[in-house]
This record gives sequence, structure tokens and C-alpha cells, in this order.
Amino acid sequence: MNFLAHLYLAGNDEELLVGNFIADAIKGNKYKTYPEKISKGILMHRSVDSFSDNNPVYLQSAHRLQPTYGKYSGVITDMFYDYFLTQNWNRFSTVSLQEFCQEMYRILAIHKNKMPEESQHILTYMAKQDWLYSYQTIEGIRRALKGMSKRMKYYFPMDNAAIELEKNPELYNNDFLEFFPLLVEHVEGSTNPEGM
Repeated sequence: MNFLAHLYLAGNDEELLVGNFIADAIKGNKYKTYPEKISKGILMHRSVDSFSDNNPVYLQSAHRLQPTYGKYSGVITDMFYDYFLTQNWNRFSTVSLQEFCQEMYRILAIHKNKMPEESQHILTYMAKQDWLYSYQTIEGIRRALKGMSKRMKYYFPMDNAAIELEKNPELYNNDFLEFFPLLVEHVEGSTNPEGM
């Protein structure tokens, strides 16, 4: 999953939100150096990624992209699913998408000093360019994928995958709607952080 889904799944606890947000920058057992709730958020993020990477519905989406995008198909699927989370937002939240996004930026900014430098840098651009809210348009997804491509060691044009999103929205939306409730159920059932 990408930023929007991870933040949505973290619920209302601010430190869980922070942990989920910084998780990709925290390697190995370094999560143990953080306060308990942030540490749990990091493990929650890893649990969500592991569940996704092993779920047949999620893999169905990724496999459609595999012939053209190879090892990047999972990253692209994550972005597609953030897009479909915005498209189906009212099914999953009583708070408007715009209000949710602004609240996330506010909370993360409060805790910015607890984040590694890499995450602070991402947050600055995320809030300034309103990444989360932009995921509701295909152009926003294209820009996000282009930004990821530019940040990689070896450039790969992931933004071209937006064409696939334009051509086959129903296929990916159906996958998302089957998969996401299973992911929510997984997160709600994961009570032991060491087991995440």
C-alpha cells in the first residue's frame, strides 16, 4: 500500500500514524529505538505490506502489470489502490477526503522532529504539493509515479502505467474492492505488534 492507505489503516492514534508514515525509512530492528506506539505503527506498516504482497487478489493486479513493469508492478499497484481508495472513499470513511488529508498533514507536522531525515523531507513535499488529495485523479497518480521514478537510482518510467489505469479502471477497481475489506479485517485482527 502507499501513503494514503497506510495512514487510513492506522486509525486515530497519532503515534501509530507516525510509525506507519516513517516505516519505509526504518530498517531491520531499528524500530525498537522508537517509543512503543510508533514502533507498533512501523510493525503495522510492515504487516500491511506483507499481507498485500501475499494476497491473491492484490497479486492479480500486480501480475497484469508484470509484463511491462516487472519488479515495479507492486509499487504501481500500491499507487493504483490509493487512487481507488479515493474513488471509493465514502464507503470507508465518514470524514471527507479533503478533511482527512489536511488532518494527516497537521498531525505528521506536529511529530516531525521524531522522524528520520528522509521522512521529514518526504513530508515537506507531501504537504506542500498535497500528494494525498492529488491521488484522486489519474494525473495525480501519474505525477506521483514520475516523482518516484526520478528518485530511483536507475530511472524507470513508472508514470507510463497511468495509461493502464485509464484503459482498465474497472478491472483494478474490482480488485481493490475485493481486496481492501480483507486488508482492513487483517489490520483490525492484528493485536500483537510482534506478530505483525
